[in-house]
Amino acid sequence: MQRWLTFALCLMLAPAWPAGARTLKIATMSPDGTTWMKEMREGAKEIEERTEGRVKLKFYPGGVMGNDQTVLRKMRVGQLHGGAFPGGGLVEVYNDIQVYSLPFLFHSYAEVDYVRARMDSLIQAGLEQRGLVAMGLSEGGFAHLLSSEPLKSRADLDGKRVWIPQGDTMSQIAFETAGISPVPLPISDVYTGLQTGLINTVASSPIGAIAFQWHTKVRFLTDVPLIYLIGTLAFAKRSFDKLGTEGQAVLREVMGRIFRRLDRASRRDNAAARDALANQGIEFVSPTSEELSQWRSIAEEAEQRYQGRNLYSEEMYEILKGHLRDFRNAPPGDVAR
Repeated sequence: MQRWLTFALCLMLAPAWPAGARTLKIATMSPDGTTWMKEMREGAKEIEERTEGRVKLKFYPGGVMGNDQTVLRKMRVGQLHGGAFPGGGLVEVYNDIQVYSLPFLFHSYAEVDYVRARMDSLIQAGLEQRGLVAMGLSEGGFAHLLSSEPLKSRADLDGKRVWIPQGDTMSQIAFETAGISPVPLPISDVYTGLQTGLINTVASSPIGAIAFQWHTKVRFLTDVPLIYLIGTLAFAKRSFDKLGTEGQAVLREVMGRIFRRLDRASRRDNAAARDALANQGIEFVSPTSEELSQWRSIAEEAEQRYQGRNLYSEEMYEILKGHLRDFRNAPPGDVAR
């Protein structure tokens, strides 16, 4: 509670822009040339045209502005006005954003679609209450374990040097539940970590593995969805409010449309990336039903350990679980699904 109050206060006290055209400075870890950046630049061009140059977007891709925590800090003081974040990158502002990323939470994309249709607006509202205006949520896909050796069972993790994002308490607890001490690193250091042997196992979507070239340092992909990933483009509310009613409306409309398009494109791109990984020699390994049960048992135990750690609110957790129960209990083919 105190964290997000402090964040909101810092945003309120950030220096005001001068009158006239507004240039929103936006940081992202996404490398230039990716689908995400191409869509963002197209959106920026449309926004500039429709506002007759009164609202411009300037992007800093490839992590040149630092990791998520650094970007948030720069937003607090007005050096940046927005950032593209993975869900876990905004935990210090709004911890419920990571509720979709509980290990082995979703069994299929059909479940994802059902839950997100009912909960995305709640998450965006929660962010705005804490000083961030999100343009939408974009699917990152399911993360899989990629490693230098095949990983089918819990025992295969023994001795592995597993990367987790720096500050990712949820993943830390999950791997510790499996008896593994993970290696926390900022995403910008993962490739070097794989190159030097500091780490030899990562969790990533197929798109992410290719975009960051991690696939060149691993040989196997465990073909089980580990966690579901989302991302968002969020602006400091004070910066957003400076745009005026017209500018805000154009920004929301254009970026909202782009995020819906990115959602659809991400699923297609991840499917294509899976094929690309296979074509480049990555071997897909599938656990047996017994081995899969071991993974899910670890996830269930980790969820129990999450309780009381303030990783997400109990209210949001129960809402999500309720939607999953509704979906799973509905008769096959029921339109309510």
